[in-house]
Amino acid sequence: MLDLLAENPLPVLFIIIGTGYLIGSISFFGLKLGVAAVLFVGMVFGALDHRLILPDNIYIIGVVIFVYAIGLQSGHGFFASFRKRGLRFSLLACMILAAGAILALILRKYIGLSGPSTAGLFCGAITSTPALAAAVETAKNLSSNLPPEIRSLNISSPVVVYGLTYPFGVFGAILSLFIANKLIRSNRAKATAEEHAEPVQEMIFSRTFIVTNPAVEGKTVVKALAPLKDCGFVLSRIKKGNKIDIVSSGTILEMNDRVVAAGNADAMERARLIFGELAPEHLLTGLGGITYRRIFVSNKSVAGKSIRELNLSRELNAIVTRVRRGDVDIVPGPDTVLEMGDRIRVITRQENMARVTRYFGDSLKSISETDYLSLSLGIVLGVFLGMIPIPLSHGLSFKLGFAGGPLIVGLILGRLGRTGPITWDMPFNANLVLRQVGLVFFLAAIGTKAGDGFSATFQIGGWRLIAAGALLTTFSTTLTILIGYKYLKLPMGAVMGMVSGIQTQSACLAFANQQTDSDLPNIWYTTVFPASMVSKIILAQIILSIAMLFPWI
Repeated sequence: MLDLLAENPLPVLFIIIGTGYLIGSISFFGLKLGVAAVLFVGMVFGALDHRLILPDNIYIIGVVIFVYAIGLQSGHGFFASFRKRGLRFSLLACMILAAGAILALILRKYIGLSGPSTAGLFCGAITSTPALAAAVETAKNLSSNLPPEIRSLNISSPVVVYGLTYPFGVFGAILSLFIANKLIRSNRAKATAEEHAEPVQEMIFSRTFIVTNPAVEGKTVVKALAPLKDCGFVLSRIKKGNKIDIVSSGTILEMNDRVVAAGNADAMERARLIFGELAPEHLLTGLGGITYRRIFVSNKSVAGKSIRELNLSRELNAIVTRVRRGDVDIVPGPDTVLEMGDRIRVITRQENMARVTRYFGDSLKSISETDYLSLSLGIVLGVFLGMIPIPLSHGLSFKLGFAGGPLIVGLILGRLGRTGPITWDMPFNANLVLRQVGLVFFLAAIGTKAGDGFSATFQIGGWRLIAAGALLTTFSTTLTILIGYKYLKLPMGAVMGMVSGIQTQSACLAFANQQTDSDLPNIWYTTVFPASMVSKIILAQIILSIAMLFPWI
């Protein structure tokens, strides 16, 4: 059987994926590994027989697809996060990793590691294959004048130690997240504070208000709301006397008008203060020939454009009051960009609904399709970016690699939404499927490689290296959790995303996503990932250079 599987890597790939999903659904003391179990099944196969190691192309294709899809989906949230969080969280990630690098150098002196082995220890404990590649290249450059056998040892040592410490680098980070999540969830007061710190999804209300505030009388809607940068609610319809109409930016507010607003509880309170008082009876849809409908956005000419650009009140005499994206309803603002697959709630006149429906598309078939031209072009741009060498001092250089390049391009294109006739966004469901396929390919392939390294290197008595790597992994993850939750007061979903991003570990991200219903892990993962990935590459080369050029340190 092993001979048959060794000659056919494709069945091996899907046996690992299927078995991993099966094991991942089993609960161990309340812990389900989920899709992350694919990694550990891959490690078992790799340790069982080195011939079962999957080709590198599977790992590369998987990681490219996964991180590009993550970038596309998180582009808006990533760049929006800079307005809230600024550059300080990227700097914080760099500082945490620098502390890990210092600990690696301390452990080197304590257990007597060589410079290349220390770099491998750091790369494996913080699970960075690009950093390992940079360390190997640096070891090759610094060993060019050494005897061939020493040069060969210096080049292989980082890989050997990486293979030994990588497994706990993944599992240890997941275990830290699991323990921290359990401890924090057990404290109800803290859990309540977490929910209110950054809520997953707030309930959306629809309320009718009577205009009794003299400050807005005679003003258009746009002028009345101008003092508020973001009012947080959407006005849909207005009743003047016995006439009901759709609200537009030019609608003039008059005393005793009844206006309908949709938003969360805080937004409803703002609306009451602006307009005057809450009406005793709600102005229902269906009155005055005005109705609403949920419509799928499947028209490519609409996707990627903001509500402001579409100018629906003027062009279609319609208003979008809610956008359902994935499993979450949001109240759209003027700058909300519609994406393929969004399900929007549109209010307009009954006789106009067919025209509005045609405008947005409302085709399930269209939103299930993926634009492979934009997908391929985006991935190609990402791969090329990852291949560009970025020079450092003393003739050293690093590359963003197959993870960093596609991620950065995905973030940028996800933020742009569209460029001329090209729509970069893809339907949420299509993105999710693509992301999952890329993730399991990556986990299965990298698992077989790590499993083979673990089996080969454990025979040399590497308990000290395993313990040192576990200590380094635990240090970096625990430090991140303590700073994120205790000092920065972030919700646990954000903390788990930050840990996953600093570890640059997709398996941790997969676990984090299973622990929360929000998109916080993905947003915070992409917030710190670029700086973390680049920092690891640089720090691995610094560790190796210091240890080899200044061995007495």
